[in-house]
Amino acid sequence: MAPTASIIIFHMELGKPHELPKTGGNLARGTTVQEAEETAKSERLLIIGRIGFTNPTGNGADLLKVFYSKEGRLPMNVLHSTTSKDEKRTDKDLATQWNSIHWNEVRANVIRLQTRIAKAVVEKKWHLVKRLQYLLTHAYSAKQLAVRIVTQNRGKRTPGVDGELWTTASDKMQAVSRLPDKQYSAQPLKRIFIPKPGTDTKRPLSIPTMIDRAMQALYALALQPVAETLADNRSFGFRLFRSAQDASEYAFTCLAKKNSAEWVLEGDIKSCFDTISHEWLKNNILIDRTILAQFLKAGFVYDQKLYPTDRGTPQGGLISPLLANLTLDGIEALLAQRYPRTKVHFIRYADDFLVIAPTKEMAEEIREVIREFLTVRGLELSETKTVITNIADGFDFLGWNFRKYHGKLLIKPSQKSIGRITDRIRDILHRAAAWTQDELIDALNPIVVGWANYHRHIVAADTFGKLDSIMWNMMWRWAKRRHPEKGHLWIANRYWHTEGNRNWVFKTGKNRLINFSDTKIRRHARLRLAANPFLDRDYFLDRMNASRVLTPESQIKLSFFSYGRPVTGL
Repeated sequence: MAPTASIIIFHMELGKPHELPKTGGNLARGTTVQEAEETAKSERLLIIGRIGFTNPTGNGADLLKVFYSKEGRLPMNVLHSTTSKDEKRTDKDLATQWNSIHWNEVRANVIRLQTRIAKAVVEKKWHLVKRLQYLLTHAYSAKQLAVRIVTQNRGKRTPGVDGELWTTASDKMQAVSRLPDKQYSAQPLKRIFIPKPGTDTKRPLSIPTMIDRAMQALYALALQPVAETLADNRSFGFRLFRSAQDASEYAFTCLAKKNSAEWVLEGDIKSCFDTISHEWLKNNILIDRTILAQFLKAGFVYDQKLYPTDRGTPQGGLISPLLANLTLDGIEALLAQRYPRTKVHFIRYADDFLVIAPTKEMAEEIREVIREFLTVRGLELSETKTVITNIADGFDFLGWNFRKYHGKLLIKPSQKSIGRITDRIRDILHRAAAWTQDELIDALNPIVVGWANYHRHIVAADTFGKLDSIMWNMMWRWAKRRHPEKGHLWIANRYWHTEGNRNWVFKTGKNRLINFSDTKIRRHARLRLAANPFLDRDYFLDRMNASRVLTPESQIKLSFFSYGRPVTGL
């Protein structure tokens, strides 16, 4: 005999439960499961499932829900749901919220507050600056933008000491609500060492946790208008809408004339990021001191040991470049005050700088003035890298060589820069022994185009041609190594083809290797030095758009493109 049960029958139409019209909601006790199903079938309804529950009375009977649909129609999203069983409804809602954010409106809200901060700094209303910074760091739009910054930059897949990453939309939306308003405590940074370009040494890199990166990005948004407004006009590194090309163009203006000053002080600050005085930062930087202290005193973990940080800003922190710039700003004004109406020019890019002076004695005197300026901030000049050079002998700066040949100034790619790009191509070809031709082309094209684009505004045509020859010889050795038993004609026909007037084009049916000489020389437009990106935003956007018209879209996306929209700020 079939077991008896107390049975509840629901009529479901479009996912909504209703009582059965004919029999009512509850059948009499003692009705069997088969009888309940027969009752449903007599109403010409399709049974689509049963769910059992334990009877709270404890008498051993089961409460059975019999689901069916009127006239054989299935209720929505019952049998064919695409939602994963392990996906929570809250996660799905958070992902929907993140994906529906209107980023143009978010940026507009942040830029509006940043512009107000910049205006207050110009008017020297410091209390208003602090109040506006508080509004910005507590604004929901700024928190959303801060999370987006840290989840879109190059280090988004590198975790901190806690191993946490924000990879999904729900993770990012949760992170927005996790950005604390008070009682913030920074976690230690993860210390690693990475190779220093052009040398055999390694430099330390400290990696914050994701939540600490987001906090740094949030407060960097509030500090950036202050840094841009107070910055030296001839500071070009880590600045919005400024680039190394702007620095080289200004250096050319100062050195190119026949009566220009001829002595150059090449300055380099020893371990700039690692030695800045914490006390100076806390006393002079317009930012919440409690939050700044958390950023500076977090410490770092290396080889499973915790080390304190008594000085310096971590290389790898989003806010560190802003703090370094604010620390070094003021040298230009100091030199202008000490040496008025003289041919003394100051150019700085991050922690590297040039001082152009009319005599060697004045350059040596300026070196001591800068040394005193840096000592107050806990910094010192590098004795090996800080030298005084005559323009006739030439010097290297930012990957270029500046030198006068018979009174004419020429800027060319430096030998170190040429050596680095040659070594990089050689390393790729060594790793590409088993790659297909398409894979090799895809790996080389961004490197070639990026390097050529960086140097396209100087005297680089001859260098591009020489690098094309060097790369062709490397490609030929790569092809011969792949086919040691084939002849030269077979190899040439296999990898090189005719295109237009060129007979030696390394290409496949869908891809072609780009040469250095394919990039045409184009002079760089001079920057209006006193322009502020928050107060003169239209000028910078027009300048960027004018350069985009002359630059292929594929090159704009590269990091070498000098007018690319910055990650933070505008």
